[in-house]
Amino acid sequence: MSGTNSVNAEITVISPINNDVYITRPFASPTHITASFKQAKLSQKQWQATPLAERKILCSKAIDWLVTNKYQLAEEITWMMGRPIQYSQGEIAGLEERARHMIAISDDALATIELPEKPHFTRYIKRVPLGTVFIVAPWNYPYLTAINSIIPALLSGNSVVLKHSVQTPLCAERLFQAFTEAGLPEGVFQYLHLTHQDTEHVISSGYINHVAFTGSVKGGKAIEQFTAGHLISVGLELGGKDPAYVRSDANLQDAVDTIIDGAFFNSGQSCCSIERAYVHSSIYDAFIEKAVLLINQYQLGRSDNLNTTLGPLVNGKAADFVREQTQEAIQQGAKPHIDEHHFTNNQAGSAYLAPQLLTNVNHTMRIMTEETFGPALGIQKVESDQEAIILMNDSDFGLTACIFTQDIDKGIHLGDQLETGTFFINRCDYLDPALAWAGIKQSGRGCTLSSIGFEQLTRPKSYHVKHLI
Repeated sequence: MSGTNSVNAEITVISPINNDVYITRPFASPTHITASFKQAKLSQKQWQATPLAERKILCSKAIDWLVTNKYQLAEEITWMMGRPIQYSQGEIAGLEERARHMIAISDDALATIELPEKPHFTRYIKRVPLGTVFIVAPWNYPYLTAINSIIPALLSGNSVVLKHSVQTPLCAERLFQAFTEAGLPEGVFQYLHLTHQDTEHVISSGYINHVAFTGSVKGGKAIEQFTAGHLISVGLELGGKDPAYVRSDANLQDAVDTIIDGAFFNSGQSCCSIERAYVHSSIYDAFIEKAVLLINQYQLGRSDNLNTTLGPLVNGKAADFVREQTQEAIQQGAKPHIDEHHFTNNQAGSAYLAPQLLTNVNHTMRIMTEETFGPALGIQKVESDQEAIILMNDSDFGLTACIFTQDIDKGIHLGDQLETGTFFINRCDYLDPALAWAGIKQSGRGCTLSSIGFEQLTRPKSYHVKHLI
């Protein structure tokens, strides 16, 4: 378990800031687990009968509580997973944006589908809840990823049980506190601190009707195995190796600023971080020069320092993986452009890792094909749009992809050829709650956000009424 150990059936969160114990929490007992899911099933029927208007009010009150307590939540995020304190409040702002949008569109998203009139018949389709939704959330964006499923699940009339990452257990507790303060009926929203073994048991136990999982490809495949034969639905938001392409007509400075931020924000620990870039040869040298200048302005340091712009990775093991991937590429001929000695605290085994930009890279290197999940970016020179599209599609992943160009029509035409869940022009690393968030290939299946996200958490129920004359 990343950043934790489970001695004596206990979660121990090690802060990446100072490698000290931040909090400990007991894992749920078998009796507690069973009781929680029984309560969830009983409470769901009452919750489903609650008018949507009331569900919206209660969910809004929970969001109000989270926003009111954003300073405390931000500090806890920083200490648990290492994001610089100056950025942590942004997660609560993003949570509010997504939640408010989903609440606003829920009437239309959950509306009954009325069919054309037919003599002597009334026909319509209702969207009804699945039952109990089990949400497995990750540590890297602990509130944003969780809220994507929590709010539409509750609005749809489901009960929710949240299992958060063992790196960020306080987030589950704060979300529970928010919904409790809002007045949700007991049992409608719960959390459980679970071991991997207990999580597997829950998924294959018959307690639940849907699993919403955000995490690694390995974890997603395990979820599919656990659900096999149980006939429950699954939503999987997995990894990425998201590409960017800078065309010759791009606004160069804007492309540099956007891509570097997209690659290094949150120390690159985002499923939709820019992890590989392709730049047209006509502007390649200028792009590299500007990118190196910008990267060298980052301040690597303790996350609780207001001047820090690049915090530690979640733990030393994660940082060493990035180091290994980077060094392997260099041994294969890649050229590093960042002097690691410019950044303090950068040493093997430490969670503090200097950013790196590599050129002379190609797709024989893991740095261009395997998820990195850290502050390292490979940039490859290309001679044409066609070459860029081929390379962007040459991946096992398909979460997001972006093109930087001033020719929007051409950009859209190229975007039509990309194998991706979300396509950006002149933007990256952003989730618009009005748009469906989905991945293809090993980036997952199903979707969250937008009106389509509600479809993953409901089922259609058809009504066919014959009027006797």
